[in-house]
Amino acid sequence: MENSSDEKQLEATSFVVHATRGVIRDQNTRRKAMLVLLALALLLLILGFTILAPALNPREHPWRVIFFWIACIWLTFTALLLALFDLLVLRLQARQAERALRERLDEARLRQGSGVAEQRTRSTSKD
Repeated sequence: MENSSDEKQLEATSFVVHATRGVIRDQNTRRKAMLVLLALALLLLILGFTILAPALNPREHPWRVIFFWIACIWLTFTALLLALFDLLVLRLQARQAERALRERLDEARLRQGSGVAEQRTRSTSKD
């Protein structure tokens, strides 16, 4: 019996790790996750100031208020971290693209330079 609960926990952990990798690696999924997180945080704020206001009275229910604000901050902070990660990935991709373009440009210049040199040697040998 003990063994099966360990296996279930391992399966859940494995799923979470793989899902997280998928969100981090795919740009569209990462951006959709940021949108969902910010929408949830905004929805919580709107609900907290309107419908849930009586239930979130800090004098009557201080732990509810603390939990509510921790949830809002956690959602916002997670979206912020994903945005920073997205920015770093974009900068890295831009550097790699720039490096590849420079290499292609250098190769083209070398080919063009060697072609000009061959034409010069051909024209001087004919004279």
